[in-house]
Amino acid sequence: MSQNLDILAFGAHPDDVEIGMAGTLAKYKEQGYKIGICDLTYAELSSNGTKTIRQEEAKAASKVLDLDSRIQLSLPDRGLYNKEDYILEIVSVIRRYKPKLVFAPYSQDRHPDHGNCALLVEEAVFSSGIRKYQDPAELGAHKVHNLYFYMINGMHQAQFYIDISSQIEKKKQALLSYASQFEKKEDSIDTPLTNGYIEGVISRERAYGRQIGTQYAEGFFAKAPLVINYDLLGGI
Repeated sequence: MSQNLDILAFGAHPDDVEIGMAGTLAKYKEQGYKIGICDLTYAELSSNGTKTIRQEEAKAASKVLDLDSRIQLSLPDRGLYNKEDYILEIVSVIRRYKPKLVFAPYSQDRHPDHGNCALLVEEAVFSSGIRKYQDPAELGAHKVHNLYFYMINGMHQAQFYIDISSQIEKKKQALLSYASQFEKKEDSIDTPLTNGYIEGVISRERAYGRQIGTQYAEGFFAKAPLVINYDLLGGI
């Protein structure tokens, strides 16, 4: 029996979520929230590593982040097209785990799977809340409170940032769990990931941190307008 989650982050491949928002997941886990990751594919077409190795690495990263759930779907790598059966699989995950917040990759990314993942998740979030939408497992409709998007390869001007200064080491450790992807070995094929990729991600988070007056931050986009629930004048 699955437990309800406060935050459920979707990625096209194992390591996507860790690249984009491992610090944020760690931050909210430390505050007592239930967090989870759902990988849509096994990343079976990865230039380096194998399907089995990638699963072992995802398990190690999950342990670093102390995830409450890690869900693995078997949608095709480089085949994440807008298909009804794919949407239904994601809807079933959302309805089963009933997250309050859902995260997906930002659509503007060099890897097409990331943008297609965003589209599929957005469709699924909407359909999940429709009572009469397909429900073969009889899970019942579930409305997600908010849908947000994290960055993987991009460095765009985000709509909002989350301070992860205290979680940056945990983010590094989660990324280092994916040795087949980020470490250059004798039998590795050169890819954008094997040439200082982790250092680039950490540098990005440092640059985002400067924008909000902290050491490190992760940037996000919102599907709906953001509502600020505190006094903007703050004692002035």
